[in-house]
Amino acid sequence: MSILPRKQYRKWWLGPLLLLGILLVAGVTFWIFRQQHSTSTAGNGSQFPSEARGRKFGDSPFGGAPRITPVRAEAARTSDVGVYLSGLGTVTPLNTVTVHSRVDGQLMKVLFREGQMVKQGDVLAEIDPRPFQAQLLQAEGQFARDQALLKNAQLDLERYRNLFAQDSIAKQQLDTQEALVRQYEGVVKTDQGQVDDARLQLSYTRITAPLSGRLGLRQVDAGNIIHASDSTGLVVITQLQPITVIFTIPQDELPRVMKQWQNGHSLPVEAYDRAQKVELASGTLSSIDNQIDQTTGTVKLRAQFENGDASLFANQFVNVRMLVDTLRGATTIPVAAVLRGTQGTFVYIVKSDQTVTVRPVTVGPSDESGQNVTIENGLTPGETVVIDGTDRLREGAKVEVASTGQNAAAAGQNRALEGSQTGTHKRRFRGAPPEGVGDRKGGE
Repeated sequence: MSILPRKQYRKWWLGPLLLLGILLVAGVTFWIFRQQHSTSTAGNGSQFPSEARGRKFGDSPFGGAPRITPVRAEAARTSDVGVYLSGLGTVTPLNTVTVHSRVDGQLMKVLFREGQMVKQGDVLAEIDPRPFQAQLLQAEGQFARDQALLKNAQLDLERYRNLFAQDSIAKQQLDTQEALVRQYEGVVKTDQGQVDDARLQLSYTRITAPLSGRLGLRQVDAGNIIHASDSTGLVVITQLQPITVIFTIPQDELPRVMKQWQNGHSLPVEAYDRAQKVELASGTLSSIDNQIDQTTGTVKLRAQFENGDASLFANQFVNVRMLVDTLRGATTIPVAAVLRGTQGTFVYIVKSDQTVTVRPVTVGPSDESGQNVTIENGLTPGETVVIDGTDRLREGAKVEVASTGQNAAAAGQNRALEGSQTGTHKRRFRGAPPEGVGDRKGGE
């Protein structure tokens, strides 16, 4: 019997021990892979082999009662829903006028306040009237002088006619007098025009508002010499009541608007602030542009507002909503119930056995509040749809519909379960699995 050396005797058992370790690691790895594959298959309701494993979706993968998911649900309702078109608009006054002086002179008085509301015909400023009064006086004097000459010529003409009838004067003398009378009549008319013009120029020394509206900032102070040719003017008047808003809509929506417009229907329009929370004014559609902007594919529309409280200002940006149609008896559900996937939009329907099923639906316009949406196909009024907790549901899942008092608790539980799934390796079990199962570190 040979005796091994001491060094070889120490190493002969390392080979079997290493082989045993490799087999153990391979077995544990295979077991972990099989557990993960089984859990992944159970997480997909459409691929879960319920017949082969003898369990339905929702059953615990480790035996026991099926898991029940708390959710919030509401029944589909029937209501009338308005169809709105939205767009960004600019407040545009019907009239904007820059007030100018129509005569040259010194500005003596400014009778308005900046930002003041004025009516048509109100006096805004006065120009020194004395030069124009003098011109009027001269014109009136010339007019009076020529009137006297005309009257004297007419008297002479009457005498000449009597003498000519008595054959005392020649016909030529009578004709000359008649021509002189007509000449004086022309001079008198010219003088009358000069008097009227001088009186008109004098009236222009009182600058009045050409329309009703709000005054802007004063451009000229009293004491300055102003001219009719000045480009700045005295002040700008903007008509605010009524006022209009020009906004745009996509060209694809134009046929729907034109159909209502041509039928003589009045389309209500609402103007909102930048945040779309405060309604500034309400009015109606007044006109539609005659061409589409080819660069943007939109068409311009004009809506008119009474603006009694002066909430709309010129060049103000507003959000516009226009009611173009009303859907009568439409099926509506909360927007939160509508989900989107690779196959389109769908909802979870709660059946009588407290399980859910996936139902494809066709979504229509939203209501005025934006919280509910109409369903054109796939859902009937009275059916219950899940509105909270849909992220943890699959086909056939068992659910518990929370009452009104339990809604907050159910929502909190949903958020807690969502938080437990975050990390590098998300657990595929719905709920916390037993310790050491599905955990790679624990398995190894």
